[in-house]
Amino acid sequence: MPARLDVRLPSESARDDDWLFALCQANRSLRIERSSQGNLVIMPPTGAETGARNAELNRHFGNWAATDGRGRVFDSSTGFLLPNGAMRSPDLAWVLRARLAELSAQQKRQFLPLAPDVIIELASPSDTAEALHAKLQEWCDNGVRLGWLILPEERQVWRYAPQAEPVCLQAPSELRDADLLPGLALPLGSIWASL
Repeated sequence: MPARLDVRLPSESARDDDWLFALCQANRSLRIERSSQGNLVIMPPTGAETGARNAELNRHFGNWAATDGRGRVFDSSTGFLLPNGAMRSPDLAWVLRARLAELSAQQKRQFLPLAPDVIIELASPSDTAEALHAKLQEWCDNGVRLGWLILPEERQVWRYAPQAEPVCLQAPSELRDADLLPGLALPLGSIWASL
């Protein structure tokens, strides 16, 4: 599998959010993130199996969010500007509507300048577990209230929350968080199954 590509940029370009947004718009076929050090991270497109799993997660979480009504769901093409200077794109993000209401119309047209309330990262064959665990910790360090890292090959879900040690769940049938996401029962059967 092709690995991700890390690209170093001159510091003046690396920190310019408008430049980064324009670069991403001009290269829509690439999945681009920016590390907190200002390096671009270019990731390969997902394969069919990962794409189908992502679609299922977004469908089920989106159905719950539409019923719940408190927040909006964002897919993997949405960028978030984090306090540490990184721009990251989780596979799924959920943000409370009250927080979105505080943003200007212009801010909503570009990368959102906030950390989502909830994120889900789904491992692809080209990802390393070490890099994904570091990414989940970065999300929590920058304000995410709940992060789930799904490792399909290992049939594991790692639960991340601020000021807490990550917890490994072995082959759960669904994901829940009654306090933050009341009523959500995110089924994982299609995640553990092959195409």
